[in-house]
Amino acid sequence: MGKVNKGGAKGKYQEWLTPEGLIKIEGWAMDGLTDEQIAKNIRITSSTLYEWKKRYSEISEALKRGKEIVDRQVENALLKRALGYRYDEVTRELVEDLENGGMKLDVTKVVTKEVQPDVTAQIFWLKNRKPTEWRDKQQVEHSGEITNTIQQLTPEERQKRIEELKAKLK
Repeated sequence: MGKVNKGGAKGKYQEWLTPEGLIKIEGWAMDGLTDEQIAKNIRITSSTLYEWKKRYSEISEALKRGKEIVDRQVENALLKRALGYRYDEVTRELVEDLENGGMKLDVTKVVTKEVQPDVTAQIFWLKNRKPTEWRDKQQVEHSGEITNTIQQLTPEERQKRIEELKAKLK
């Protein structure tokens, strides 16, 4: 009985250019696998996959399509979490089916629940979507001349300044 190769023969890019091979690659990307993990599934090195992406646009496009889908799903989930949302929690119980005999699942309770907006998700969204307004480090422009530079101080003034700074740090 022969050995089954689940990932394909090493270096056999032709197998991965078929519709079936491209669907597998796209599916792995859609499942959130990294290029390194996909290369492992194909049983090639990451650098070989990188070369295949450059050489065969079909492989590159399959990876891109799969990643775009899952990226969009994550973006939507992040936005939903940032804004908060409501959902119905449905409880079903097994009850006797008087019409048909046997048992059936009946809805016994529906409760509307609310997930509050998530501040961390909001910050993440804003820092990435509006970085100039929401980044942590702000650029401050200073105009004018700075007169007390270290080079202009006498050795005694420098020593005094060092002592003042040390005192502040304690």
